[in-house]
Amino acid sequence: MVTAPAASGSAISLRKVEETAPALVGLYKSAAVSLTKNGLSGERAAVYLVLDHSGSMREYYKDGSVQALADRVLGLSAHLDDDGVVPVVLFSTDIDAESDISLAGHHGRIDAIVAGLGHMGRTSYHVAMDAVIDHYLDSGSTAPALVVFQTDGGPVSKPAAERYLCKAAELPLFWQFIGFGDPDSRQFDFLRALDELAVPAKRRVDNAGFFHAGEDPRQVEDAVLYDRLVGEFPRWLSRARELGIVT
Repeated sequence: MVTAPAASGSAISLRKVEETAPALVGLYKSAAVSLTKNGLSGERAAVYLVLDHSGSMREYYKDGSVQALADRVLGLSAHLDDDGVVPVVLFSTDIDAESDISLAGHHGRIDAIVAGLGHMGRTSYHVAMDAVIDHYLDSGSTAPALVVFQTDGGPVSKPAAERYLCKAAELPLFWQFIGFGDPDSRQFDFLRALDELAVPAKRRVDNAGFFHAGEDPRQVEDAVLYDRLVGEFPRWLSRARELGIVT
């Protein structure tokens, strides 16, 4: 739980990470460098992880790419949020699971979540976005939130995804989309367009970013991944504060 919108230092200390999740110490340190570089050292924010569980994602779950992303997001979250827990939404045609990952129990956590799930359907961004919005509102938090939204393709309903992004622009939520798969695929044209959606004609603030992690996301260096995860967040945070969206 985020206790304050800003403070000095990291939300969770290096010593605590060493004690509870020693395998993530390297990620924690790498995340610290990117946060400092991007002027985010000492900031506080809730962190969410949204994972595509559609049929085309099967191999990314099997080869550990999704677990690797979850671990990296945890390493980042430890600097921004003091409870060591990241809410996770898995989606396909509908919401397949709402759970969490934590520093204390991160190893194999993604496999444990998906083990009991059934059919991997299509790719409905908007149902996942709706779930995140509901979770944030139900939490009662007023702190900013960074939503890491992973997918390997475009949505089944582009109008619905755009509508939810514009709706969320009035909330302290920033959506960082990350693509897995062929960088040249036309599947990602929509996310590139969403990243450039008009301000203020469509939304009051630019509340989304997109980058592609390639066909083997595990090969993206930690420093590069973290720079991309937080690269657009500071500009949104500054503008959202100016507009009173973040207080």
